[in-house]
Amino acid sequence: MDEQTEAITEYSETLVGGLIEKTTVLDKTLVVEFKTGLQIEVEV
Repeated sequence: MDEQTEAITEYSETLVGGLIEKTTVLDKTLVVEFKTGLQIEVEV
């Protein structure tokens, strides 16, 4: 990511695998936990 200079416009398995620890699917929410410990919730 430190070398990333442009916006990410396509899915990258390598990038996702390097950043995301796990994704939890709840009833109407996705919880994404990054390897840094940061969590975000996205309502779907």
